[in-house]
Amino acid sequence: MNESQPSEEQINSIVDTALAEDTAHGDVTSQALIPPALMGKASILVKQQGILAGTRVASRVFLRVDPSLEFEKLIDDGTRVEPGDVIATISGRVISILKAERVALNFLQRLSGIATQTGQYVASTGGLPARITDTRKTTPGLRQLEKYAVRMGGGHNHRHHLGDGILIKDNHLVAMRALGLSLSEIIAKARQNAPPELEIEVEVTTVEEAIEAAEAGSDIILLDNMKPDDMCRVVASIPAHVKTEASGGITLENVRQAAMAGVDIISIGALTHSARALDISLELEPETVKLD
Repeated sequence: MNESQPSEEQINSIVDTALAEDTAHGDVTSQALIPPALMGKASILVKQQGILAGTRVASRVFLRVDPSLEFEKLIDDGTRVEPGDVIATISGRVISILKAERVALNFLQRLSGIATQTGQYVASTGGLPARITDTRKTTPGLRQLEKYAVRMGGGHNHRHHLGDGILIKDNHLVAMRALGLSLSEIIAKARQNAPPELEIEVEVTTVEEAIEAAEAGSDIILLDNMKPDDMCRVVASIPAHVKTEASGGITLENVRQAAMAGVDIISIGALTHSARALDISLELEPETVKLD
């Protein structure tokens, strides 16, 4: 499970794509109204309780629009924030601040929403050893940023991409069983052909399949949509060195039950695909606005 930081090149590429989407044809409203020499200062304000993520990306947005802007970060990512908290201030040309505003806020709101929701799942499993992880169910093009936001909320990352680990899922099993292979034979085939440094994980839906997978040498067993009682049976029936992962149908209401079953990992697609954006706004400070 790779937990590397988004690179400078990745952030620049993502930011440039977002800015092109929003500003490729200019900001006709600001160009019609705002004198280029009008200077000012704006504050980015929190309007909802949550966990902050995305300040590095937001800063990059403003500076890609106008390198002369000054972005001062006041709160670090991973910090719990309250309504009224000032995340950062931006000083410089008002027309540039307004041009970057929406894109910067979109990143901040989205990533902070993911961090906040992740933090809720982590808090719900407090005192238990299970790790909360994300999945590959991310917004196309934003995976590195969204997985970073999960970490800011106290969670961990599952695979970043298809080359990050062997995960034999239901459709792999369907394809191989159509060729006459048993579960044990499928796992053996993966072990034979996969790079030796990669762990092998297999998805199962029954206690019996989990035991067979463990006996066949699987390193991690993914318990798909399994009830907590069955999870407990699996954990009690397989060697301690074989890790277990609960996935499918996990919500804030039942995540603690899954953790109490003794699984090592709980993976939740909703951390990234269903997170609600945190309410954050940008407000110009009227007393600072003046012609240079």
